[in-house]
Amino acid sequence: MKEWRDNFKGVRFLHKPTNLLVFGAVDDLWINKKGELHVVDYKSTSTSKEITLDDEWKQAYKRQAEVYQWLLRANSFKVSNTAYFVFCNGLKTPNAFNGRLEFDMSILPYVGNDKWVEPVLYDIKKCLNKRTLPAWGTESEWGPYVESAMKKIKELGG
Repeated sequence: MKEWRDNFKGVRFLHKPTNLLVFGAVDDLWINKKGELHVVDYKSTSTSKEITLDDEWKQAYKRQAEVYQWLLRANSFKVSNTAYFVFCNGLKTPNAFNGRLEFDMSILPYVGNDKWVEPVLYDIKKCLNKRTLPAWGTESEWGPYVESAMKKIKELGG
């Protein structure tokens, strides 16, 4: 488990059809009575809203858990479809800091589906083998960042 938590090692699998090495650092694993592994990911936040997995940006959390499930299965482990997110929510209600932080803990189950991972590996390999850059747009998740970076490169004479 120590190696699997290491950001530079993690759980690894060489996907031979694409020759892509996929890896990720798992926060924790729980084992149920059937001997299945549950992926557990720890998250911290500070909000007065109810903790859920419904926010748009939390979809990346779900994909992350599914990649871990896929990696563990690829390494021949029995893996439950249910992953858990343990949220540590810093409370904003105490009247004074006094060198002390208070937290609420939440455990949210998530039923993952890693069926998308392998097809995406083939898409990644296909993209990497192209001689031209893939199209991007401002409507994509990374579009505004790419647009801003390209503008800055042009300003700098690149």
